[in-house]
Amino acid sequence: MELELIRHYFPDGTNGLLTVGGRKVCNTIELPWRDNLRSVSCIPEGRYPLRKRYSERFKWHIEIEDVPGRSAILFHPANYALGELRGCIAPVLELSGAGKGLYSVKAFEQLKRLVYKTIDLKEEVYLTIKS
Repeated sequence: MELELIRHYFPDGTNGLLTVGGRKVCNTIELPWRDNLRSVSCIPEGRYPLRKRYSERFKWHIEIEDVPGRSAILFHPANYALGELRGCIAPVLELSGAGKGLYSVKAFEQLKRLVYKTIDLKEEVYLTIKS
């Protein structure tokens, strides 16, 4: 499965549209681009494999692997990038401003079902990020 994230960059955050096969999955919010600096920047554009991951903090979520100079980059729920993200991507159903969105838990559950179903079928899942 190939997910595609088309980004729009703003000084206070990054907004995106996540699709699969040309169909909308959800919107996304991220930190602004700040040269891939850890904890303050969104990750670089590129193509990344995704995998299932469990942590005490986020329970079951999605990890974005092979990010240059970064680790533990995840898809997880958040509604305000500057206050809740440290480089990860938050799915949201609606955008409400630069790096801000609504209904993130619902969007995340929808995305997680789609990705986990594919991974459980032993198929690879990739995320391509571009602007």
